[in-house]
Amino acid sequence: MSRLTSEFWVQAYLARLRLSDIPAFVTSHGDNTAGAVLVKLNTLDGQARLFQRGFDLLNDTRGWDVLADGVEAEVDAAITRQRGFDPDLWVIEVEDRAGRHLLDEPGLAD
Repeated sequence: MSRLTSEFWVQAYLARLRLSDIPAFVTSHGDNTAGAVLVKLNTLDGQARLFQRGFDLLNDTRGWDVLADGVEAEVDAAITRQRGFDPDLWVIEVEDRAGRHLLDEPGLAD
C-alpha cells in the first residue's frame, strides 16, 4: 500500500467500488497501518479469484497477482491459510457477476 495506511486504502477502494455499483465488504479487518490486503472476487456462480499485492522486480512495478482461482471453497481455504501466516491481514470480498474488481485502474494498480 506504499505511502497510504492499509485502512485508508481499503476505505478508498470500497468507495470506488460503490461509485461503480459493485458490492464489496470487509470480511477480515487487519492492522490499520500496515496490514496486507487480499481481495476476493466472488462471481456468484460458485467461482472466485483471490488477489494479493505483488511487486515485479524486473520492471520495478507494483500490481495485483492472482493468489488463488477456482471453486469458491478452495479460494476461502487459501484465505484461511494466509490468515494463519498473517493475523494482521485485511480481506475484502467483491461480489460481481461480470468479474469487475477495478484493481487494474489507475491509483489501485500501482
